[in-house]
Amino acid sequence: MGRTLFEKVWTAHAVRRLRTGRTQVFVGLHYVHEVTSPQAFDMLRARGGGVAFPGRTIATLDHVVPTDRSAGGPFSDQTAEEMAAALERNCAQFDIRLFGRGDPHQGIVHVVGPELGLTQPGMTVACGDSHTSTHGAFGALAFGIGTSQVRDVLASQCLALDPLRVRRVLFTDRVAPGVSAKDLVLAMIGRLGVNGGVGFAYEYGGEAVSAMDMEQRMTLCNMAVEAGARVGYVNPDATTFRYLEGRPFAPQGSAFHRACAWWSSLRSDASARFDDEVEIGASSVEPMVTWGTNPGQVVPISGRIPAPSGPDDEEALRFMGFRSGQLLAGTPIDVAFIGSCTNGRLSDLREAARVVRGRRLDPRVRALVVPGSSAVRRAAETEGLDRVFLDAGFEWRAPGCSLCLAMNADRLSGTQVCAASSNRNFRGRQGSPTGRTLLMSPAMVAAAAIAGHVRDVREYLDL
Repeated sequence: MGRTLFEKVWTAHAVRRLRTGRTQVFVGLHYVHEVTSPQAFDMLRARGGGVAFPGRTIATLDHVVPTDRSAGGPFSDQTAEEMAAALERNCAQFDIRLFGRGDPHQGIVHVVGPELGLTQPGMTVACGDSHTSTHGAFGALAFGIGTSQVRDVLASQCLALDPLRVRRVLFTDRVAPGVSAKDLVLAMIGRLGVNGGVGFAYEYGGEAVSAMDMEQRMTLCNMAVEAGARVGYVNPDATTFRYLEGRPFAPQGSAFHRACAWWSSLRSDASARFDDEVEIGASSVEPMVTWGTNPGQVVPISGRIPAPSGPDDEEALRFMGFRSGQLLAGTPIDVAFIGSCTNGRLSDLREAARVVRGRRLDPRVRALVVPGSSAVRRAAETEGLDRVFLDAGFEWRAPGCSLCLAMNADRLSGTQVCAASSNRNFRGRQGSPTGRTLLMSPAMVAAAAIAGHVRDVREYLDL
């Protein structure tokens, strides 16, 4: 019987079976940032230990970094400055490469790693961040981990993990114009639920996924965790290899061609057996918008908020100020946010700019565009995308996590409603305990910012 990609990569990195029944898995690449690593480094020092393989750990400064860098110098927020300084000290002490303040590669970890060619097919990847699943777009097994596990990887380069079941999610057909990977993954979560993937790795496939570029695939895998899955991945193919070729940390020259030959074997066999399979017709998916306080509370832009199916839905409706049967189209917004590790890449900014070009921001709306990395920012400015946004009245910011989780100066206030291209609409996620978040694609955010309310982006596009 054939094997899935999950089985192939898991077996290749399994060190031994532990007495607990778990598997000791070698981690090929470890990403750290300033939020979940300080305590891990402190625990390492308390035990008198060091970092086993410093060359396999890469650090970025992203969560607390301000996206308005006009002030210069230390961060105005003392806690943020202390966290950044701790990361700098730890990386210097343990000889870990850091893409920190002032570095031309600084940015969000799940944007920087792929664009530098650090993430590659067949790897095991770990990071103290739940959206590490992003890296599965390359045919890697990428695990979000907790702080104690960050310590374990630093100390041993291994994790103790339980194997996962594998669910294949096939997006059949092609997406309709105006529909993106963000819409597909929100539709999937709406169907399978935020806990539907618990205990699973999600293997994405089908015609729609094959047609996606790598940035769309990263969006798809990024939000696998919002469906409860520990891992999301796509089998590597020619699209993957074209993306990696020539990137700084990818194999070069003849080594790249040898790597491609091996990477080509890292896909699920035709005879592989999956624990579950789900088909979603991509051509029937519309632009999606969340109405509640988790990503599974979502409807198409033409749809109405459903009747509550339990107390969580009832509470979400009360919190959001909505009612069942209501259309989300026309809902006024106060803030628009384009960015995050989900949708802060160059193609995301291009799609948003396509909507914005030649139009003006609604005067009641504050809109932030936050590139996912310094490289994305430079490329966007080279293309003139910054001018498109600035001329329309948007704010053009420096890279960072920004309003995705508000561990910086970018925050909602009071009961503001935010149209966001990020990944979570949890209560308080964007800095205000009463702020309300509507998740949607970058193009949909741009449409809402121009209109001043939730609007079908297809009305702005020449389709």
